[in-house]
Amino acid sequence: MLSIIISTLNEEKYLPRLLESIKGQSYLDYEIIVSDGGSEDKTKEIAIEYNCLFIEDNKHRHPSWQRNNGASVANGDILLFLDADTVLQPNFLENSLAEFTKRGLFGAGFYFVFNPNSFSYTIFSKIANFFCFFRQYFSPASVGAALLARKEAHDAISGFDVTVLLAEDYDYCDRLSHYGKFRMIKKQILLYSSRRLQKDGWWPTAYAWIRMALFTIFNRKIRNNKIKYDFGKY
Repeated sequence: MLSIIISTLNEEKYLPRLLESIKGQSYLDYEIIVSDGGSEDKTKEIAIEYNCLFIEDNKHRHPSWQRNNGASVANGDILLFLDADTVLQPNFLENSLAEFTKRGLFGAGFYFVFNPNSFSYTIFSKIANFFCFFRQYFSPASVGAALLARKEAHDAISGFDVTVLLAEDYDYCDRLSHYGKFRMIKKQILLYSSRRLQKDGWWPTAYAWIRMALFTIFNRKIRNNKIKYDFGKY
């Protein structure tokens, strides 16, 4: 069984699109857990309307907490962590899980394109994807908008490190790789929201990503606000 864990904070605008894309999947053996950080909009009502398990943590507002909270109640042996503003293409689950199983993976990330896209965004995503392709063989890193992990591996590494404020997804991928094989999924592309780029601009966002990447390449964990990269304001 697959447990789909969606971390949310005021996602009434984007969550329905993701849930509709999950509803249209060919793969059906899944549960959906919406793990919320104290939304003040209609996120909870939407989750319940789509028959998701809704859990809430008003004390902690960070994706690591929401992902770990969701994993703690998951029944599946494979976990799929998703950001609420992503969209799954047709057959995404079936194709991804087939490859994940066939290759004997314990963790996996996804290459992505921005949604909606543009020429400058395409250049951005190609560079980021190449970075992830290169790193998968020695210190894996992938965007947290979509990550696959075997629950046994997630539990063995104690999930996401809640003391890491930024690039917690890179840290998680790297630690998963010490438990079992981690690779990027080849056959399925993720539609990754460009709303941050649209609001902050592609260059400030790219600059923040570059700085985070450099920290993680040298195995440094970002446990303070030295890089401005806010959550929950988009």
